[in-house]
Amino acid sequence: MKDFDWTSFTIRILVEAKMPTLYDAWTRPSEIERWFLKEAIFHDTNSKKVERDSQIQPGFTYDWLWHIYEEKEHGHINQANGKDFIQFTFAGACLVEITLTQQEEYVLVELTQKDIPTDDYNKQYTRLGCHNGWSFYLINLKSVYEGGLDLRNKDTRFKPMLNN
Repeated sequence: MKDFDWTSFTIRILVEAKMPTLYDAWTRPSEIERWFLKEAIFHDTNSKKVERDSQIQPGFTYDWLWHIYEEKEHGHINQANGKDFIQFTFAGACLVEITLTQQEEYVLVELTQKDIPTDDYNKQYTRLGCHNGWSFYLINLKSVYEGGLDLRNKDTRFKPMLNN
């Protein structure tokens, strides 16, 4: 494990969908709630709440809530180019970058989380925990946008599960 990179990871998945559809999946509150979050609240640069069908912009902030869990994630949208790239803060000061690339009839969704602190807590909960979480949610993104099936567990009687 001495050569293991605790500071970042990248995961990829191919999704058979249109590029604008997948960009919206990351940048519109109503869409990100279809596959990832219970509630996505974004605020513009004037601290005004963004409409559910509006596209986020750089400088916006967010409050995210998942099904089953009470913890909220607060962060900042650093970049959103309107086409194929989004960068936001996540899990404290970590950066998450989403890059979309056309690959034949698919879109390659590439997620990189970086700047992960290397203390024992962040190794376990941020590096390993976020990798597991993002892996599931990218599979759910594919499932929702290719077939319509949401794989998330939303029943509070059963937690934690693989699909939380």
